[in-house]
Amino acid sequence: MLDEQLAALEKLGKSELGDRWAKLTGQPAPNVSAALLRLAVGYEMQARTLGKLSRNTRKTLDAGTSGKAATRGIRPGMRLAREHGGKVHVVTIGDAGEIIWNSRQWNSLSEVARAITGTRWSGPAFFGLRQKAKAA
Repeated sequence: MLDEQLAALEKLGKSELGDRWAKLTGQPAPNVSAALLRLAVGYEMQARTLGKLSRNTRKTLDAGTSGKAATRGIRPGMRLAREHGGKVHVVTIGDAGEIIWNSRQWNSLSEVARAITGTRWSGPAFFGLRQKAKAA
């Protein structure tokens, strides 16, 4: 059934796609080409039927397109510990890649590092997931 619905998108014009987008998301359609809007509507339809991508998968896909290397070594169930200010802080990586510290879910390791230190930090660097640059 989903396959048929996705195939039917090929026959829709831009205004019909915009209507479909608004119905799916509750937001007005972005001002993009019909081809791009078709892809976006198709993604939303699939996400609602099959479920959205996990945080780890989205991060991996984003890293592949941004030119940046993804943080390596983070796996579900992993615990990251760092001592700061005389206290040991433990972050747990959940099954879907969510970051949990102090019984709260966070968007990134950098947010956690900032909450711990009060200053901006690279979360992966703070928790020892990235090596320091070598001096030249």
